[in-house]
Amino acid sequence: GADSHTCTYGALGAFSTGMGSTDIAASWISGYVWLRVPQTIKFIYTGKLKKWVSGKDLILHTIGDIGVDGALYKAMEFCGPVIENLDLDARFSMCNMAIEAGGKSGIIEPDEFTFEYLKQNQKSKIKNQNYKLKFKNLKSDKDARYEKIYEYDISKLEPQVACPHLPSNVKPVSQLKKISVNQAVIGSCTNGRISDLRLAAKIFKNRKVKSTVRTIIIPATQNIYKQAIKEGLIEIFDKAGCIISTPTCGPCLGGHCGILADGETAIATTNRNFIGRMGSPKSFVYLSNPAVAAASAIKGRIAHPEEVI
Repeated sequence: GADSHTCTYGALGAFSTGMGSTDIAASWISGYVWLRVPQTIKFIYTGKLKKWVSGKDLILHTIGDIGVDGALYKAMEFCGPVIENLDLDARFSMCNMAIEAGGKSGIIEPDEFTFEYLKQNQKSKIKNQNYKLKFKNLKSDKDARYEKIYEYDISKLEPQVACPHLPSNVKPVSQLKKISVNQAVIGSCTNGRISDLRLAAKIFKNRKVKSTVRTIIIPATQNIYKQAIKEGLIEIFDKAGCIISTPTCGPCLGGHCGILADGETAIATTNRNFIGRMGSPKSFVYLSNPAVAAASAIKGRIAHPEEVI
């Protein structure tokens, strides 16, 4: 795809990568795409996730460890007991940010969760059991060779926050509680899914955002927007004092609906916090999971969800 975050689809077991628009156009004409086969780095996650820790925190922690060029032109394979128990939305968040470590793609072995997701979301229902068996066989060979293998015990991991101005400048939320924010953004292709909105609504229910914090909710798709309305989530956001946008990239890439002014600070569930990414080159962007962003909107500073719920 012509978006650098096309790697998101690796959560479904697909090799997916971003390409330049010129390369895409050439493939339309020729019917071919040339790619050098990337080496693979394996990331194994063990332990048990603490409350309020999500796939977003796993990938931020990983990028914080290996750096923004730690997987340059590599396929990042995410696996281990923790990954096996992650829902598809959390897996999407992880694969989405593979590019922030320089990765050519992020990928997770398909399993029963994957197949159930496809059954629920494909326009034409999957009924062919042979297809299911074939799909489940999409996995690495037992004797596969990896360029590197990283293993993380995440039992003690707390919510992670990427500080300005790189996704690799990662610190635990407990170290950042003195950072005031002017804006909170919950959405994007990284964390605008229905589970993300449900989590944010849990924080916002019967609470108000701080009057000094613009809080913007951006469902990732129109279907997610409709589902959020159906479940009453949009009403919760409205009562909390949030601004609800239609699906869009919006402020994530400095487009609209939340552009930062000089000196302003935002906490966002987006994927990049480069200088000027969300507006003024003199602004500051912190990246977090939806629960941390929602709690921060209420407190007016970067906050752990347990401070408000």
